[in-house]
Amino acid sequence: MQREHWATRAGFVLAAVGSAIGLGNIWRFGYLVYKNGGGAFLIPYFVALFIAGISLMILEFALGHRFRASAPQALRAINKKFEWIGWWAVVGGMIITMYYSVVIAWALVYFTKAFTLAWGAETKAYYFGQILQLTDSPWNFGGFAVEVLVATAVVWALNWFIDFRGVRKGIEKANMVLMPLLWILAIILVVRALTLPGAIEGIEWYLKPDFSKLADYNIWLSAFGQIFFTLSLGMGIMIAYASYLPEKSDIANNAFIVALANCAFSFLIGFAIFGTLGYMAYATGSEIGDVVAQSIGLAFVVFPQALNMLPALKVFTAVVFFLALVVAGLSSSISLVEAVVAAVMDRFGIERRKAVNLVVGIGFLGSLLYTTKAGLYWLDIVDHFVNYYGLVLVGLLEVIAVAWFFDLGKIREHINAVSEIKVGSWWNFAVKFAVPAILLVLLGFDIAGNLKEPYGGYPVNALLAGFGVILAGMLVSALLSWRGRDVS
Repeated sequence: MQREHWATRAGFVLAAVGSAIGLGNIWRFGYLVYKNGGGAFLIPYFVALFIAGISLMILEFALGHRFRASAPQALRAINKKFEWIGWWAVVGGMIITMYYSVVIAWALVYFTKAFTLAWGAETKAYYFGQILQLTDSPWNFGGFAVEVLVATAVVWALNWFIDFRGVRKGIEKANMVLMPLLWILAIILVVRALTLPGAIEGIEWYLKPDFSKLADYNIWLSAFGQIFFTLSLGMGIMIAYASYLPEKSDIANNAFIVALANCAFSFLIGFAIFGTLGYMAYATGSEIGDVVAQSIGLAFVVFPQALNMLPALKVFTAVVFFLALVVAGLSSSISLVEAVVAAVMDRFGIERRKAVNLVVGIGFLGSLLYTTKAGLYWLDIVDHFVNYYGLVLVGLLEVIAVAWFFDLGKIREHINAVSEIKVGSWWNFAVKFAVPAILLVLLGFDIAGNLKEPYGGYPVNALLAGFGVILAGMLVSALLSWRGRDVS
């Protein structure tokens, strides 16, 4: 089966940037900067970007481009015993897509509500009570939250439509629209925020450097963790995307462009978030520390409160903000689905349409758990286990497999043969020693934290179920790997 190619370099870069830029860029990065020393956090952040982020992205681009295959088959080309690692990356990405699509669905619901500011004054009660209809425990499912269920179906339908049309006509064309749109929306939000009273004070809180915090190892862990997760590494996405590159493609340069564009977007949108929170603090006579929040609390509780307080253009700003969330989420979910589709096509030798139908069908069914009235609990539990014990561990195994059990020099030769920016011995050191050490430390600290106390105060049986998802993913990966070897 002939492999598809990107029509243009710009199309590939925009698709890769679209994969990297997701919901976390909007609601997590700014909070991390604020919490971890303001402008001083940018020092460990950029150190992490160049040591771990760009090094790993170059590696994943090189694997996909050299072996012309998805993650499982690329790792199989190194050694048949490593195919399961590639499958684990893909299966982990599929598990993430199942709940990530539901978060995009929340944003889609709020986008429709933004035209009337339907959340009212009690934004917390509206989000948890009316939209999620949250029950009192993970095991009290309570049926479906209908609006969330319908929006989730729409998100999966969009994923299906774009991936079904293929690399050039679907993914590339979609990102040629979505990425410029997202940057325009971000710039609108920044300009709007900077015109508000109190915005400058908010931005000072965002960027005010506290260099004393650089002595705290937790700041460095946060920086490396954020870089690893924000660049869509360890999920088979970048390997799959790079496998569609033409023979003469600049791997190193593309990796630098994608990584820097992703970080630039995070930094830019932080001005919009903290400028608006600065106004909220000004309007309520409080400190930024009293109004700031991270994750879903920022997007669906705090920011709607801030939108309510705007002196003008409330509806316009609300529509732009939630549309930005939908676009950022959708560009990432497209790539997550494609990583699985590419692996299924390579493994079973079936055409794209059948693979997309299969992947989207299974994905939507898996999403149903998170559209129940206990969905938020399960999303939080599964996300915690998959993100750390799944992604970090698979990233660690991927690096060890390539750097320690394959001739890294051959990969480097391949990169330098097609790249303007030549990677030197620093890259070998980063991939072989620095990145594995960093990922081991990240994993170790998270395991230690979970041993001290159960995550999130959830009942042990619910946490065991979350850990069971990881084990099930490993089992499926092993079975797919074994069958792959059996028929080769």
